[in-house]
Amino acid sequence: MQGKIVKGIAGFYYVHVVESGVYECKAKGIFRKEKIKPLVGDNVRIEILEEEEKTGNIVDILPRSNELIRPAVANIDQALVVFSVLKPAPHFNLLDRFLVMMESKGLPVVLCFNKADIADEPQVDMLRAVYEGCGYPLVFVSARDGQDIGRVKHLLKGKTTAVAGPSGVGKSTLINALNPEAQMETGAISQKIERGRHTTRHSELFPVDEDSYIMDTPGFSSLYVNDFEKEELKYYFPEFAEYEGACRFHGCDHVHEPGCLVKQAVEEGKIHHIRYEDYTEMYEELKSRRRY
Repeated sequence: MQGKIVKGIAGFYYVHVVESGVYECKAKGIFRKEKIKPLVGDNVRIEILEEEEKTGNIVDILPRSNELIRPAVANIDQALVVFSVLKPAPHFNLLDRFLVMMESKGLPVVLCFNKADIADEPQVDMLRAVYEGCGYPLVFVSARDGQDIGRVKHLLKGKTTAVAGPSGVGKSTLINALNPEAQMETGAISQKIERGRHTTRHSELFPVDEDSYIMDTPGFSSLYVNDFEKEELKYYFPEFAEYEGACRFHGCDHVHEPGCLVKQAVEEGKIHHIRYEDYTEMYEELKSRRRY
């Protein structure tokens, strides 16, 4: 019988089998011997021990399409990066770090802004202006009242999607709206500092329908981009792609070089200045770290 690991706790793996339910399984000793650790998201074959009690053993881990270290998950098709329009207002540099992280892992991104019900039109227009030119599907939702949840479901169809974003933006509420059975703890926003408590304690997949899964990940307060060289960073800003190779200098990093078409595009408003400023900040961060 084949299924997908949706949760792993204390040596037990919970395997979702379509139309049969979730089985509590242990991994065969051969995996430990070969130093192979089953991951949430793994597609596995299981043998049933007790059908009534829904218990079994994992006997085979099918080949992985990808594997992330933090969080430790496998076979993720895309990321749903969630920030709120307000309360808390989006921190652009943090948001761009999330996008760079996903780009560096080769994960397609859907960019979702929650709490649209409490936003004014100028605030939504500002976010559109910054991110519409980046090429990501962009959706504004209200998880609380169900606004545009159907569109999000459509974007998740047939995929395993990691939900990522900082604490307090309503990720758990969004997952509950997509699958009310998830029954996730939503947590309260601190009125004082407008930061959410970290309500997610482990990676877990939730079925949205029979061929779609979503996975919440622990909230982040900061992200450092240090898994690659500074010369690679420009490839993780999709709106730079059309200018690549056309600048005056071959291998232009779009920072200090004269005759740079990316800098020209920023001046002409074709690339948003907020995105470019975050790019240069991350570039200098990577540059300074490589000195040590």
